[in-house]
Amino acid sequence: MGAFYYGLVSLSVEKLGLTPGFAFMLLFGSLIGSGINIPLFTIRASEAGPFPEQRYYGLLRPPRQEFTGQTLIAINLGGAVIPILFSLYLLNISGLSLPEAMIAISLVTVVCYFMSRPIMGLGIGMPILIAPLTAAVVSLIINMEQSPPLAYVSGTLGVLIGADLLRLKDIRKLATPFASIGGAGSFDGIFLTGLIAVLLT
Repeated sequence: MGAFYYGLVSLSVEKLGLTPGFAFMLLFGSLIGSGINIPLFTIRASEAGPFPEQRYYGLLRPPRQEFTGQTLIAINLGGAVIPILFSLYLLNISGLSLPEAMIAISLVTVVCYFMSRPIMGLGIGMPILIAPLTAAVVSLIINMEQSPPLAYVSGTLGVLIGADLLRLKDIRKLATPFASIGGAGSFDGIFLTGLIAVLLT
């Protein structure tokens, strides 16, 4: 495991332009922050349905909680706040043009929206490899030279917009007491996006 982390950091330093300390801080900050949800607001849920029980695609399946008629919307530190800040940092230092970034983010957002599904009692789920693979392909097509940072930015923001923000309207009908932007299955996809991004050549 130590060799894996060392290799990941080495790739990050080389391809994303990070110092070793910054790369380790980002990696472990995201992992530790995945357990921290910052409350934003509460929404009143409407009648449940018409979404059936479905298989959850994430690596972790949150336990069911008692539903009281309201859903607390939060933002996950490791799965949303840190990746958003790092994406803005990459856009600033990588030399990526705004049009390229916007096109890549838009394409990944569309794919994530249509591949994500409301799951009764849980929230929004999506196959965890969809975002990182889509971001990798899109980035290689748009700008092969800058594909690692473009894949991270488009994969991260594409998940958060397509599978979380644009799906907030569905949360009201899921009879779930808690929903986190960047949490659960979204975190899985975002974390894998980072791993795949540093492996691009």
